[in-house]
Amino acid sequence: MAAKFALTAAAALAVSLSAVSAQTFQRLGTCPTLGCILPPDQQDFLPGQQFDIRFEVHAPVNGSEAFNGGVPDDKFTVTIEKDGAAAKSVADFFNKKEADLETWKFSWFEDLFAQEAKSPSVVNVASKVYRRVALYEPGEYTITLNYYDGKKTVAHWTVRPLATKKRAKNVIFFIGDGMTSNMITAARLLAHKSVNGKYQSLLALDKFPVLGHQMTHSIDSFITDSANSASALYSGHKSTVNAMGVYADSSPDLFDDPKVETIVELLKRIWGSAWGAVSTAFLADATPIALTSHTRSRYAYGPLIDQALHGLTNYSWTNHGGPDVFFGGGAEQFLPGSDSYLGKDYYAEFAKKNYSVSLNKTSLLQASNDSRALGIFCKSNLPVWLDRNVFPENLDSLTNDPAGNKASATDLPGLKEMTLKAIDVLHTRGGSKGFFLMSEAASIDKQMHVLDYDRALGDLLELDDTVGATIQHLSDLGILDETLIVVSADHGHGFDVFGSADTKYLAAKKTDREKRGAVGVYQNSGLSQYTVEQPGVSYNTGPNFPVNWDPRYVIASGLGANPDHRESYGLNKEGSRLPATSVGGANFVNPADNPDGFIVNGTLPTSEAQGVHSLTDVPVYALGPCQEVFGGTYSNIDVFYKIADCLGLAQPTNRTTCAR
Repeated sequence: MAAKFALTAAAALAVSLSAVSAQTFQRLGTCPTLGCILPPDQQDFLPGQQFDIRFEVHAPVNGSEAFNGGVPDDKFTVTIEKDGAAAKSVADFFNKKEADLETWKFSWFEDLFAQEAKSPSVVNVASKVYRRVALYEPGEYTITLNYYDGKKTVAHWTVRPLATKKRAKNVIFFIGDGMTSNMITAARLLAHKSVNGKYQSLLALDKFPVLGHQMTHSIDSFITDSANSASALYSGHKSTVNAMGVYADSSPDLFDDPKVETIVELLKRIWGSAWGAVSTAFLADATPIALTSHTRSRYAYGPLIDQALHGLTNYSWTNHGGPDVFFGGGAEQFLPGSDSYLGKDYYAEFAKKNYSVSLNKTSLLQASNDSRALGIFCKSNLPVWLDRNVFPENLDSLTNDPAGNKASATDLPGLKEMTLKAIDVLHTRGGSKGFFLMSEAASIDKQMHVLDYDRALGDLLELDDTVGATIQHLSDLGILDETLIVVSADHGHGFDVFGSADTKYLAAKKTDREKRGAVGVYQNSGLSQYTVEQPGVSYNTGPNFPVNWDPRYVIASGLGANPDHRESYGLNKEGSRLPATSVGGANFVNPADNPDGFIVNGTLPTSEAQGVHSLTDVPVYALGPCQEVFGGTYSNIDVFYKIADCLGLAQPTNRTTCAR
């Protein structure tokens, strides 16, 4: 089951090309020479963590790197040594039989000129792969690839110290997708009243005892996406944009790249704990699905749902046992049809594995805590908090019913309901072995992409409200002291607030330059109007949200990276923004978006219709056992190692049972 999943030839080629692209183009992002070691130089490992090793020798046929007549060296040798000890062959070191030789070819563009001329460079490859190995002794390892009569590629690996004692029974990892400190600051301003510069209440995040920051770079680019950043957080190994749970190689198969074991695979194999994922995105989206995925294409949605249920078994890879909880959107990958794996009914496939199946909030809350639980509440992503709670009429025109009917999904849970139910199921099923839960507020990112800052901040406030409710729920269950709570992001956007805007004045003016006069900076920014009650306006959405989402004076905010668009800073009541539209292959200002606003020239290539991610570090909040290790500034991979150490997953031997 879950054998080699196939995509169309065109899709495979596109992903193959993107996998070797970086700044601006690279033959293979982690391989600057003609000899490739994957995992490459400067990688870290948890003791006992299982992974694959691939070696590639490249022979470019044409282009500036043309070498050896395009014939790769198929007699290459590889050695590995620990801390200066005698070197051994890889097969001897890991007690494996010598790997079979594989060959293929791929193509890439050397630069923008080659791409414009449609003149790719072709590379022939000889390769070997060793599956499911592990390093158990902490220390430094040197791997040397010898090829082409004297050429060498060397990789230095570090195996982190052992940590076999469990300090936390449970872990809840909240991810605000795309969330930055600037967004948290803006959300606080919207939802919490201040008097003479002093807030009268605070976010739940503000009350966490430990705050750190993580750097989000991917392995071969300094701007990341949600796939490989989630992979770093879940496995301690950086990867390439669009890749999850693997080091991206150059092979034509999207699912045979060298894999690394994730946190839930380790946790299930070593302790037998329960685990689950909750998201306001579709469940095949990068952040939830990266817990179980091993592929360089985040877009193989149907196959990745199958991996979540069955694991990837055709490479004798470790199995995570399937989630105990799986809540979110994405009915397309579950309903039988072209978007599900092999056209199967995945509601039925999960039911065969004794999952309860819920398609609405009412059913979810009534589901037993004793059995594994699947909850799919709509097609695509869940509607955002603002539309579910303030403008529910925007949901009426949707055809996102999870049963496949051409109707709107109306009985929808939010992040808080899904998370609290997930805790109940996992606490019951995990028992003495504990649990791991990932809970994602996905549309912070998705709404930032389309420059809809109100909807993004609404979902951030929903996350904060969920975090506060989770702490109270854990306390009520009597398990708060044995649960580590981590709240972070996978990447950020270049968002900030720089003043306020008088929406009435802006709408009344005629020219763009006059309209820009509505923006008040410094002393003219004034005070927040979102917490000021307005006659006839009452949202009744609770104390952790604004009482007025649409005041006259709103925050003036924006992204550093955006397409051409028109800005009015006001609330989009009819639904999410579409800032730019395509005409003749290029994107221009959407004439229907913010007609009263002024035009803002974009900073991105005209091929981009949305804002993009940024370089910014993102915050890490921690509460509970091991909280003290999360302070400071560190790499995104260190989030994994800190959690893994707290769970006692760094094992000195090959543990395949869960006796403890």
